[in-house]
Amino acid sequence: MSVLPAIRMLPSADLARAMSAEGLRLMFPLAALHAALWPLLWVVVWSHDLPFASSSLPAHWHAQEMLVGSFGAALLGFLTSALPEWTDTRRISGRPLFLFAGFWAGARVLGLLAVESGWLIGLMFDQAWMLFLLAYALRLSWTKKSTDLLGFVLFVTAFAGAAAMLRIAMALELYDLSESAIRVLGFALLGLLGLALARITVPVTNLILDPTEKTSPYRPHPGRMHLSAGLAMLVILAEAAMLSDAVRGYLMIAAGAAFLDRVAEGFVGREGLSFELGGLWLSSALAGTGLITFGLSLIGLPLPWLGGLHLALMGGLGLGVLQVLSIAGLLHTGQPLRFSTTTRLSILLLVLSVLLRVLPQFAPSFSLPFGPYGLTSTLFSLSFLLWATAYIPLLWSPASVDQERC
Repeated sequence: MSVLPAIRMLPSADLARAMSAEGLRLMFPLAALHAALWPLLWVVVWSHDLPFASSSLPAHWHAQEMLVGSFGAALLGFLTSALPEWTDTRRISGRPLFLFAGFWAGARVLGLLAVESGWLIGLMFDQAWMLFLLAYALRLSWTKKSTDLLGFVLFVTAFAGAAAMLRIAMALELYDLSESAIRVLGFALLGLLGLALARITVPVTNLILDPTEKTSPYRPHPGRMHLSAGLAMLVILAEAAMLSDAVRGYLMIAAGAAFLDRVAEGFVGREGLSFELGGLWLSSALAGTGLITFGLSLIGLPLPWLGGLHLALMGGLGLGVLQVLSIAGLLHTGQPLRFSTTTRLSILLLVLSVLLRVLPQFAPSFSLPFGPYGLTSTLFSLSFLLWATAYIPLLWSPASVDQERC
């Protein structure tokens, strides 16, 4: 079922109600469309020669738009849906969601064109929805007298602070500070990924092992639940304190090992090789491998740190986001947890795009057709575009609003 005909058939009021019934219904499609279109436009249309960029670096705009734009939209949709579910409180819906989606979208238009003179507007737009998320999580924690959400609060705080620092550093042409802010953004998102996987993996694994939901055959090892997130926060603190390369390198290796330890969560028999579960542990594997590679390069080994960073963020984080979009998109629309052929193909294309992105960095003599970025950006974009064609009709269907299984 294609996206546009499905949407055209809906009355505007019904469409708006379905889109804003909860955060993920609005923001997940926006995250996917942004991830599908922005990289492709940069590479294919402008060849990284961004229209209004003069003193700022295209690589910094790229990092900002992928981390704050694509993955930030997924974060906004995920937390506005998951936090009320975890705290048994009423969800945010309707006009407030459209408002914060508008703030997010305004900053993305400036990012697409690399409008340097609009840096303060972009900063205010992005900080508006980030600070809302922070206040929302704090309010729920206070209302429920619970500390369960404080991990999310800490990482969202780090994420918002790094996003602001990146905007300011780019405006002031502080390139080293921009690089540091990008790293903190990535580590904050990896920490949030670790927290999310700790919450998601257990119920998803049990649902795959027993679709009847009568039993819970999978029990996680409690020691690994938040280890990866905790060590990611130590990496953020080391980066913020500007500690030596060696210290940051060893902390990255430790955080990477913690993510690799999560791969053991897939040892549940042949079901662990399914796309539904395999994508979760493969996300941890890519994140862990990337962090270890980055860390080893910092302590002096001849490894490409940029290749490690792309493995962790484009690979581990990107695949983790795609898995969350796919799993939640099914469960929140009343569908069985079985990925369609289209979803499986989107996962395969994402993994292939990551491998093609990092291969030239590990093997400099290897050359790709259509340049170093053409093929990988096309596959990455196609991956999220396929997800959008499969899920937007589900998420924006009024009939699915009251059918969730979570």
